[in-house]
Amino acid sequence: MKETTNPLLKDALAACRGGFVAVALFSLCINLLMLTVPLYMLQLFDRVLASRSTETLILLTVIAVAAVLTLAALEVVRTNALVRISTWLDRKLGGPVLTCSIAASLRQGKDPSVQGLRDLSTFRTFLTGPAIFPILDSPWTPIFIAIVFVLHPLLGWLALAGALVLFALAISNELATRNLMLLSGGSSIKALHQAEAAARNADVIEAMGMMPNLVRRWHRQNTETLALQARASNRSGGITALSKFARLCLQIGMLGAGAWLVILGEITPGVMIAATILMGRALAPVEQAIGAWRSTIAARDAYHRVKRQLDETPPRGEAMLLPAPSGRLTVEGLAFVYPGASEPVLKGITFDLGPGEAMGLIGPSAAGKTTLARLLIGNFQPRAGHVRLDEVDVAQWEPEDLGRHIGYLPQDVELFSGTVHLNIARMGEADPESVIEAARLAGVHEMVLRLPKGYETEIGEGGTALSGGERQRIALARAVYGTPRFVVLDEPNASLDQTGEESLLKAIDTLKKRGVTVVVIANRPSILRHVGKILILRNGTVQTFGARDEVIAQLTGPAAGAKITGTSTRRHG
Repeated sequence: MKETTNPLLKDALAACRGGFVAVALFSLCINLLMLTVPLYMLQLFDRVLASRSTETLILLTVIAVAAVLTLAALEVVRTNALVRISTWLDRKLGGPVLTCSIAASLRQGKDPSVQGLRDLSTFRTFLTGPAIFPILDSPWTPIFIAIVFVLHPLLGWLALAGALVLFALAISNELATRNLMLLSGGSSIKALHQAEAAARNADVIEAMGMMPNLVRRWHRQNTETLALQARASNRSGGITALSKFARLCLQIGMLGAGAWLVILGEITPGVMIAATILMGRALAPVEQAIGAWRSTIAARDAYHRVKRQLDETPPRGEAMLLPAPSGRLTVEGLAFVYPGASEPVLKGITFDLGPGEAMGLIGPSAAGKTTLARLLIGNFQPRAGHVRLDEVDVAQWEPEDLGRHIGYLPQDVELFSGTVHLNIARMGEADPESVIEAARLAGVHEMVLRLPKGYETEIGEGGTALSGGERQRIALARAVYGTPRFVVLDEPNASLDQTGEESLLKAIDTLKKRGVTVVVIANRPSILRHVGKILILRNGTVQTFGARDEVIAQLTGPAAGAKITGTSTRRHG
């Protein structure tokens, strides 16, 4: 696959640059105001206690309280700014990340997952959580160390040495836990995918007693995750304890050195106390960063996964809108290989259909019929060749624009939580007349009216409130909704009774009369009587293509029926 760089994440972060600069300025002001307490104590010890002036004490106290109040206000403003930035980023990137997740399951052969949204949530939570503040405060550590140097060089060198020790421990923590956190993150995602897959197939699991096996399989993956996380936590915990020990020793050393300098008369007791507080403030962000390193690593990995996912999927919605096609379909030398496979599923597929023509696509299992159907509608990118709709390559057509002209009934019907009306209207807002027209064309209008609330009936998650045949008929209405010029039906009568199949055949005839090009993957001979052409696919190549009567005439002999009706029950067959 050609490498791409999606500028969306870069542009979104660039748009937040002003907000990040403001947050940095707030952080600078907050850290400067952190000097309030040590300076206040310095003045108390060296001026107020010596002069015994209550007026000076009151004035200094008022100034200190005002400074601390300002600090608290800036903390609130900084937090609110980060919340606004993170919320804006989530709104800006959430839709594209979900789009990339859906597209990746089609074009890259990945398991269906919304891990991208979880990663985006992890990154957003990090921006608004406590782990971000040590990172914002640590760049101002040199300010505090510089002030300690002003108080006395020896104390400054002690503070600098402490900062270097804690910084070295932070680097050690990164080196010691980086790979383990990366491995545990990947393992956790795999375990979650296994749990999601099990939940999606609850009916099969419960019916065939597969629950213990699947739970054991998930438990093995989850145990690996926990083991990696435990190793990373143990290493990080040890370094955190060592950093706390180092900081306390440095505080003791600072107090001891300060007391020695006081005895020598080089500094005052106020300077000793102020220097100790300043050093503690200088080292606090580094120590806090070590404690929050796990959250920081998780956010960093989540950010890189989001960036990689966006980069792997080309930007959408940038192509020029094209005029509605007439329905002429041209397939030229089509070849396709699934990601990770060595052998092509389809090789050299070539045929053409004119507007209003209907073609039956038949062949044995694993011949590549469903894969060809997905290539025809632009869901898969061919390795070679082209699928053209009115001379426009569907693989290069903007999906949202192409979707207006395409109708697709997949082999595995999926409906969405919502009303019948919304599902027929492809989950968009539509006038009732268009929805009813599609329902009448699919022959489901009367069936829908018999539902408890008609078109406003909630069908449940995945259409669980409907039978298999009802779901398939509503999905057919969804496929013919609007004004599609090209319709692909993958085994459309698999779950239909006689009434439903009669409605399907009428719909195919009506579509042909309207000039709509139709491709039907057939699993019953009755549909073949309603198509004008037949393509027989075998081992990924075209065995026969031509007019229906001519193809059927060629298939003479005892095996003719099997050749005509052979179908695939595999998802990618």
